[in-house]
Amino acid sequence: MKTNLLVTVATAAVMTYAAPAVADMAAAEKWIDSEFQPSTLSRDEQLEQMQWFIEAAEPYAGMEINVLSEGIPTHEYEAQVLTRAFEEITGIRVNHQILGEGEVVQAVQTQMQTNRNLYDAYVNDSDLIGTHSRLQSAVNLTDYMEGDGAEVTDPMLDLDDFMGISFTTGPDGKVWQLPDQQFANLYWFRADWFEREDLKEQFQAKYGYELGVPVNWSAYEDIAQFFSEDVREIDGVRIYGHMDYGKRAPDLGWRMTDAWLSMAGSGSPGLPNGRPIDEWGIRMEEGSCNPQGASVSRGGETNGPASVYAIRKWDEWLRAYAPPGAADYDFYQSLPALAQGNVAQQIFWYTAFLADMVKPQSEGNNTVDEEGTPLWKMAPSPHGPYWQDGQKLGYQDVGSWTLFKSTPPDRMAAAWLYAQFVVSKTVSLKKAHTGLTIVRDSDIRHESFTERAPKLGGWVEFYRSPDRVLWSPTGVNVPDYPKLAQLWWQQIGDVNSGAFTAQEAMDRLAAEMDTTMARMQAADEANNTYGGCGPRLNPEVDPAEWLGKEGGPHAALENEKPPGETIAYDELVKRWTENQ
Repeated sequence: MKTNLLVTVATAAVMTYAAPAVADMAAAEKWIDSEFQPSTLSRDEQLEQMQWFIEAAEPYAGMEINVLSEGIPTHEYEAQVLTRAFEEITGIRVNHQILGEGEVVQAVQTQMQTNRNLYDAYVNDSDLIGTHSRLQSAVNLTDYMEGDGAEVTDPMLDLDDFMGISFTTGPDGKVWQLPDQQFANLYWFRADWFEREDLKEQFQAKYGYELGVPVNWSAYEDIAQFFSEDVREIDGVRIYGHMDYGKRAPDLGWRMTDAWLSMAGSGSPGLPNGRPIDEWGIRMEEGSCNPQGASVSRGGETNGPASVYAIRKWDEWLRAYAPPGAADYDFYQSLPALAQGNVAQQIFWYTAFLADMVKPQSEGNNTVDEEGTPLWKMAPSPHGPYWQDGQKLGYQDVGSWTLFKSTPPDRMAAAWLYAQFVVSKTVSLKKAHTGLTIVRDSDIRHESFTERAPKLGGWVEFYRSPDRVLWSPTGVNVPDYPKLAQLWWQQIGDVNSGAFTAQEAMDRLAAEMDTTMARMQAADEANNTYGGCGPRLNPEVDPAEWLGKEGGPHAALENEKPPGETIAYDELVKRWTENQ
């Protein structure tokens, strides 16, 4: 149940500290030497950057501000450690509150709708870039950094170093959000099991090709069936060939909007998001800022054959090959469940929880050996039969600092200082090693990650490779993320419950999205609510006029299960490293 967000600020648990130390270089030196190593900066450069923060923060010393983010290891580190460092160095106290992702989105939506300052800054997913650039209730950071916020903008910020900065840039070319943490959904598998000669021989004999990293969904399904039904038990433990979640909750909707449809092949080619049709199935022509519809009857693809196939396979695999109870798991329950060590692979694994998956055996992690080296690897997720070269291959979350115009200027300035502090080059590399959600290119290429790479299961190699651009967040086709995202989980939940087929659920979802976008269109035309970039829906026509046409949704394939295809993991890593 959602929290009443108008009272959340007063009631949510916050970190409490002793009285702040005097803001000076002594505090900065203490933190640099005791906590902020390694760094891509020299110690002198770190001191220079902290000196700037001390001077820029002087007008706001003694102030107490409130910021909000969801609960992942990176944000816990910020709330528990970096707030103390920032307070001691600058004299600004930060209540960094942690809530569930749904509550964060609701708080953002409430602040946008009421113009009441609930929080002074948010770590808000870049999935809302289409919303912020249209509604313009958020602060345009490009203009802020050059104007009112120039005095509190770090000259060493180096925006070009942020791997996800293109995802937080609107169609107007302006930066609306500052990346704070970044993680992808990738394929996860038990490399130790995949390398067993007896299992490789059994798989080859049954399916006619090698057991390896699946390139397509056909191979993923074969591997899931093989481990669940043929292998069944390893070292006395009942094992399964697949892991996912299906609890009827908001995070089930994000499970699908986080590019699941595009992994199956729904949408158009194009990076970072398909145009004219994106991974939500929303149509918006190249060069336009006006969405035209989600239904096939309007040229969209939310209820097209590729999208329906994606939902159907999610439901089938969850029931046939996942551990008992997985259909009732939510996002936060399913990911740590891998640590039990009874799952062979997961097609859709968020690397946000990488920090948990590299914990030692003594902390209950059964997927590492006695030395703490992972028994698993990560790789690109396989694609479905509708996928084409040039399409995105998965989702990349870029949780980003977002400011709102409803925040008083002094509080906004103090919050902006904190936001920059936790992503500063002085701090960011140590934070990346702690939370394993990288945002800076310079950090992932640092020698400390070269040394640590063997114990991170392919994560370093992935983020150093040019392939990382094939994973991207929700793009600008989505005109109002909070209003549209909430429609997804209820319809997908009806598939999990058996109330509706995948086709029925996606038909209902597409219709609801179009109805919601029609209301946005009316508001935009009447009041310029979306800055003239609100939806302009196409008229409904017979879906046959769109299906299979150039630039339109995919027509149904006669065969949705082509031959399985795999690749050796070593060959995959070789491709990554050769192209770094």
